[in-house]
Amino acid sequence: MDPINVLVALGGGPSPVINSSLLGVVHGWRGHPDRFGALFAARHGIEGLLQEELVDLGGQDPAELERLAHTPASGAVGTCRYKLGAGREEDFDRILEVLQAHGIGFFFYIGGNDSMDTADKVSRLARARGYPLVVAGIPKTIDNDLGDEARTIIDHTPGYGSAARYWASLLRDVEEENRGMYVSERVAVLQAMGRKSGFLTAAARLSDPHRTTPLQLYFAESHHTLDSLAANVDRELRRSGRCIVVVNEGFDVGGLGEARDGFGHVEYGASRTTAAQVVVNHLNSLKFPVRGVTSGQVPGVLQRSTSLCRSTVDAREAHDVAVFAVETALEEGTGYMATILREPGERYRPIYRKVALDVVANSERHLPEEWIAPDGIDVTDEFVRYATPLLGDGFAEIPVEDGLQRFARLDVTCVPKRTGTYVPVGMRD
Repeated sequence: MDPINVLVALGGGPSPVINSSLLGVVHGWRGHPDRFGALFAARHGIEGLLQEELVDLGGQDPAELERLAHTPASGAVGTCRYKLGAGREEDFDRILEVLQAHGIGFFFYIGGNDSMDTADKVSRLARARGYPLVVAGIPKTIDNDLGDEARTIIDHTPGYGSAARYWASLLRDVEEENRGMYVSERVAVLQAMGRKSGFLTAAARLSDPHRTTPLQLYFAESHHTLDSLAANVDRELRRSGRCIVVVNEGFDVGGLGEARDGFGHVEYGASRTTAAQVVVNHLNSLKFPVRGVTSGQVPGVLQRSTSLCRSTVDAREAHDVAVFAVETALEEGTGYMATILREPGERYRPIYRKVALDVVANSERHLPEEWIAPDGIDVTDEFVRYATPLLGDGFAEIPVEDGLQRFARLDVTCVPKRTGTYVPVGMRD
């Protein structure tokens, strides 16, 4: 059997460990030189595939490739938020045209809910057209909102452990700041990512699992309103004189002048205002029993791209689940996503399995109701036990050059095109 060329692409928002999965594909590819030919990466994900912008990933400097293990976000090869779906059938035809032109028979797609839907559609189309293409998904999302609440599809997604560690670390710092400054700045409000899911907001509790700080959490799943939030803050100020509030970006505070991305999802960081700012303004308009003001912070994309808080467990799993995806593609064929489950027992151990793409495509889960405390502003000990092992032990290795992090720098020159110019449907006037 002649070696078959391979393509890998990233989809959607990045994560601190997405490049560990990219490197996992490289390592899996290297392990089967008898089965695989060239390895390409689509420059800026599906957009690059549609425009035939393919990078020779296998031909890169091996040392630079290994640095992917320490490189956050998606700057190495690029990603995008381009949605494939109804009304864009020409795009699907184009994808098969480009894949065939470059002899690509394996397609690995690293992404979240919408990316798995795209992978499933490409797999089905290739099968219907009789094109021998194996499509495999590799999970990624810092929100941890892929799958189901019972965690039978996936226990947690690569990227979540590092983003959770970011929030746990950040809240340790915020606690020190608030404890020292509360005579002037009584309430600190922060906003965590998560459109409809409160997993990142919940991670703030990992900074203080014994609940010694005046911390309140407001999830997207919460039944609370601005008024009930203010009442809760008032009670905490009467009790301790200060309060730290973390709100989901999707916490309902009314209209935000929402902007939307290519998938139609709200992009809170690009909207006219934020939930945190609405909360800050509201609290500052009220009279509380202590002096001082409410201040707000919105970390934004920092929580998905900061290298210093990468979890060692998260990085290892992001790599290993990608290697497993390569093995699954070779053994099982098309139409699966590699997934991470948890071995039963007190000791944390990941298990790598597969799940059909059509099961996981466009799945969406929320923070389980049983993990939200009865008052709706905290999580239970069960959540703390679930999430704590994902933070890892110690700090991840980060190569340093001239006093700063040294990230991978790949040659992203695209290989010569073999098809005509194409403008994706979503980019046409």
